[in-house]
Amino acid sequence: MKTIHKFRLEAGKEPVTLSLCEGCRVVRSEYVVPDKAVYIWVEQPLKASAKLTDRQFRVAFSGEPVPDNYEYVDTALDPFGPEAYHVFEVPKAEHPWSDVRNDAKRDDSIAHKLGNGSGWRSPAGLS
Repeated sequence: MKTIHKFRLEAGKEPVTLSLCEGCRVVRSEYVVPDKAVYIWVEQPLKASAKLTDRQFRVAFSGEPVPDNYEYVDTALDPFGPEAYHVFEVPKAEHPWSDVRNDAKRDDSIAHKLGNGSGWRSPAGLS
């Protein structure tokens, strides 16, 4: 089974991070006049085992430059104004902390630096 969820995106230079199920896809974007905001609708699987992944989106105005590697998703138009809002997905490699997360997944030695997950206190100090 699958479902569609609605998410608000803020226009501006900073990307918006959404935690979405792997295998999801953006199916629509729209400028909602009463909210004065851009929304996207995302189709996601309804599986309890579906893993979440952070995805970032940026809304740019017409004529505003974005990096070449940003992937165009859709355009939302203001029906009562001259503005168009273009939704781009930021590549995963450019997400803040992506290198730290990827290093942690690749390097099990980080677990040794942080402890074994049983707590921060030494068993020798407990009675």
